[in-house]
Amino acid sequence: MSDASAHRPHLSFWQIVNMNVGFFGIQFSFGLQQSSMSPIYKYLGADEASLPYLWLAGPMTGLLVQPLIGAMSDRTVTRWGRRTPYFLIGAILCSLGLLAMPFSPTLWMAASLLWILDAANNVTMEPYRAFVSDKLDKKQHSLGFLTQSAFTGLGQTLAYLTPSLLVMLGMNKDAVNGSHIPHIVIAAFMIGAVFSLASVLWTLKTTPENPLTAAELAAIRSRPPGWRHTLADIGAALRDMPPTMKQLALVNLFQWYALFCYWQYIALSLSATLFHTTDPASQGFRDAGLLNGQVGAFYNFVAFVAAFALVPFTRRFGPKRMHSVCLCAAGVGMLGIPLIHSPALLLLPMLGVGLAWASIMGNPYIMLAGCIPPERTGVYMGIFNMFIVIPMIIQIFTLPLYYRSWLGGNPENVIRLAGALLLCAAVAVLFVKLRPPQTGKA
Repeated sequence: MSDASAHRPHLSFWQIVNMNVGFFGIQFSFGLQQSSMSPIYKYLGADEASLPYLWLAGPMTGLLVQPLIGAMSDRTVTRWGRRTPYFLIGAILCSLGLLAMPFSPTLWMAASLLWILDAANNVTMEPYRAFVSDKLDKKQHSLGFLTQSAFTGLGQTLAYLTPSLLVMLGMNKDAVNGSHIPHIVIAAFMIGAVFSLASVLWTLKTTPENPLTAAELAAIRSRPPGWRHTLADIGAALRDMPPTMKQLALVNLFQWYALFCYWQYIALSLSATLFHTTDPASQGFRDAGLLNGQVGAFYNFVAFVAAFALVPFTRRFGPKRMHSVCLCAAGVGMLGIPLIHSPALLLLPMLGVGLAWASIMGNPYIMLAGCIPPERTGVYMGIFNMFIVIPMIIQIFTLPLYYRSWLGGNPENVIRLAGALLLCAAVAVLFVKLRPPQTGKA
């Protein structure tokens, strides 16, 4: 199959913005999970050292769902397009999961709903990334994926900030339901359910998929149907994986292990450092949850702004150098978080975290999109997600083993570990060798 990117029209900035609006809702959902799931688990009686096990849903569903859905979307032909059916169905299921989550009466139900919610998000995610790659030629990849990163920052900013905004609007921050889950958290999840579906519908209305050429249709229809052949496509893609993609796996190991450490333990770290408690029934713990939402909103807003600001620097210096600089800023910032005892000073390390988050959600995909054949974009985007979720799974099964013995049972030390790993990722990305785009048979 010929490289179809040569025939893709140059899109305006606002067309690229409309294309990525759906990512806002997806990332609002992820932001709610990052900011609220550990506190919800604690409210429902989870053991602190076992928290990582309860986060298993995200990486496991990502490992199983995203490569399969990505490969299926490469082979799909419908009147609505290749990618659209997947991220629309995923958005609907995600909204239903968000509506149900804060009403969980037991720990096992919350953990089960997280599996459903993450599966829905993963059904949406990789077809959406492939959709953006489908629409843009290579020269616009940096703008397209960094705009996607900007909507990640915006969606997660509002997700983190929503409970605090609800308090400002008059809701009682100490009002809780029978499971001790604050009413402001329940309301935030309901708002997220609306945003998740509405933003994807906006993208579908404003940005239709590119029609497939006769050659592309013939190539897709020539592939044998069935799930066994879809799995075979994944296996063949793994065997033919570009070297650049393999080198990015080490970068992902460090950075995503670090991020999972941060998301799981930042609320507990702030509670211990600034409020001197980890008791989920205490006012200090609830205040730490609100503070985590506020600083999380700040770093995601930084990511929103930085994603656009990074575009000219990435074009000039390249995605790997910029990614290394951003990871260094976050690593140093996370190492400093446990030393801070004033909420206002937390904004300083969050500048670095925001820069890194913008880069993580954009620059690796720029490097990836430049080295994979366009006719296999969906399956390679799905496989690349395996390099994200496998480090998360490793973190889930290893951190509880040394949380008390090596880290002293102190959540602050988990944040320090995250900072050190981000510095390792900053070094590793400098060894990635970028390759020109490949083309080949489907």
